[in-house]
Parts: sequence; structure tokens; C-alpha cells
Amino acid sequence: MAIYGTRPEGIKMAPLVLALRDDPRFEVRVVVTGQHREMLDQVNQSFGIVPDSDLDIHAPGQSLTQISNRTLEGLTEVLKKDRPDAVLVQGDTSTTFVGALAAFYAEIPVVHTEAGLRTGNKYSPFPEEINRRLTGQIASLHLAPTAASRENLLKENIDASTIVVTGNSVIDALLITVASLPRIEDPALAERLAEGRPMVLVTAHRRESWGKPLEAVGRAIAALARRHPDHDFVFPAHRNPLVRDAIRPAVQDVKNVLMTEPLPYAQFCALLERASIILTDSGGVQEEGPSLGKPVLVMRETTERPEAVVAGAVKLVGTDEEVIVREVSTLITDQDEYSRMARALNPYGDGRAAERTVRALARHFGFDDLVEEFTYEPQFAASTTS
Repeated sequence: MAIYGTRPEGIKMAPLVLALRDDPRFEVRVVVTGQHREMLDQVNQSFGIVPDSDLDIHAPGQSLTQISNRTLEGLTEVLKKDRPDAVLVQGDTSTTFVGALAAFYAEIPVVHTEAGLRTGNKYSPFPEEINRRLTGQIASLHLAPTAASRENLLKENIDASTIVVTGNSVIDALLITVASLPRIEDPALAERLAEGRPMVLVTAHRRESWGKPLEAVGRAIAALARRHPDHDFVFPAHRNPLVRDAIRPAVQDVKNVLMTEPLPYAQFCALLERASIILTDSGGVQEEGPSLGKPVLVMRETTERPEAVVAGAVKLVGTDEEVIVREVSTLITDQDEYSRMARALNPYGDGRAAERTVRALARHFGFDDLVEEFTYEPQFAASTTS
């Protein structure tokens, strides 16, 4: 049983669900909690996935406690009815942790994909760092995206025989999608992109950035747009009003800043492909950007994805207005720095994470003996250090 509830989980779970459905040894049921609603539905539709159960817990302004309570109650009933042989959860959301907890209470083994990511700071990101740590204590099988993630699990005394390095399935999803990118449907965005100017793609949504940090991000975007009028700055705004209302006042009157509605996944991938620079606080975008050769600046103080920072494809810039303006401006004006980041190797996957996940599950259930793990050799990273 695959359980997920948000757009990022849906994107990363989709290749796994499709691969499991293609293997006659497995029967997979999909349960969505609806922690995200419209954005999650768009992802499922994009990959042709129709959930078997939908808890539909989404409601405006819910607290973490309310999300967790409703998810636990709903999943308890689903697990009692379906009694799967294993529960597959992804990443670090409230759905992830509560899904693992519900399975544990039902004495059903948990398989954790994207296991082992850590910042070392339990409040950053919040609540994701604790969600994934606790899920790691519950899981029976840990599918780590990288060797560094495996090392994190080993440091927590997780049995090495229960860890498999698969790569990250977000790369599978990205490669599936970019093979046939759609046209941009938003008229204003399509018109803006048709002008052919360089474009900086901005995304922001992190809970720990709500309030003053996001207001600083808005001011930074406005300052950058005024400093670089030959560039467009596109911000697909998260539906949460705490995000929109923090950013909008600073940018609403700036001609070359365009705020859009959230884009369906395939159209967002088209925007990633079109961007010259990516400014984000998203975990998934940190992984997707380097796969497309795009420099990524991360508006966080820490990251649980250090591999791309080491490789030189990603740089942490935090949420300080002056730092953001300086670092984006450097990439716009310094071609050598831009090329250094754009040429760095992607350390997160090769598009075969779903295949390795299926084989890891087959081995776990005694169907298979061998799993060829994902490996990454950071050849280029060594040459980019000064």
C-alpha cells in the first residue's frame, strides 16, 4: 500500500506506483490523504494514477495537530480494512510520519523511500526533520537516495542490511515528464516566455520562512527585477495565503515579476527547463534543477541535501535580502560562476530509482536476491573547489 498526501510526495511516489503495477509479483493500492488537494490531484492525473482510497483531509488553516489527528483516524480504518503486507511512505511530511505510525500500530511493516535525509537541526525544516527521523525509527526497510543518506541512517544504528541506496525517484519523474513537455497554458505566462528573455524561477513555501523571512524574499525579488530589467522573474505562488500575502506587496507593481497560480507538474517541469536560474526553498527543486543543468540557489540556512552543494550545483543563500540579491546578481553577471554551477554533475539519481525500489521490495519479500544500488562519483565537484 502506497500512502501519500502532498504534491511533492505524489511526484516522487508516482514512478514507484507505476513500476510496482507493472510487476505481476505485486498488487499495489494507493491511498491519498489529501493533505494537499488540487495540487496533489493534478499530479495523480498527470501520471494516470487513480487512488483506491482518498481521506480528503484538506481544510483551510488546519494546524499540524489537526492534520495528524485526521490522518491517523482515517488511515487506521483503511489499514484495518485492507491489511496490506507492507506500507510504503515517502519523504518527511505529516502524512509520511502519521502513515508510518498508523502502520506500526497495525503491526504492518513500513518501507520508507527517500530515507536518511538529515539537517541535524530538529527545527529546520519544521516539522519535516522530526517527521523523517521518527519514520526512520519505525521503518523496516529504508530506501535511501544517496550514500550520504545511508551514512546518516547507520549513525542512528539502523541495521545496514535494511538499507538500500536507490537514487531519488524525483529524477525518474522528471525524466518521464521532460520527454514530452506540454505547452504552457497560463496565457500571461506563455506571453511572457514567448518574449524570450532570460528567466529566474522562484518558488517558496517553507513553514519556517512564513512571516518576515518571506517578506524579505519578496523585497529581494523586487530589487533583483529592478536591477536586472532584461530578466523576467516568475513565481508560481503556493496556495497558502501566508505565502502569497508575504510576497505580493513587494512585487505586485514590478513589471518584470510575474506571480502565477500553482502549475500542474508537467507545466512546472517545462518552466524548470526554460529557466536560467532557480531560486527556491523546495527540497524537490534542489534535486530537479541540477538534473537540467540549472544553477540552484536555496533560500534556507541548512539543507538535508548536501550532495549538490558539495558538487557545486546548489548554493545556500538563506532568506537575507542582501545576500539573495548579491548571489542571484552574481549568476546573472558572472558567466564563469554560472557555467561552474550549471556544469556540475547531478548527484541524486539516474532515472532508475523505481526499478531499484521494486527489486529492493522483491528482496525484502524473498522474491529476489540482488539489488544493484545507485552510485555517484563526484568527479566534477573536486575540480570546482578553489
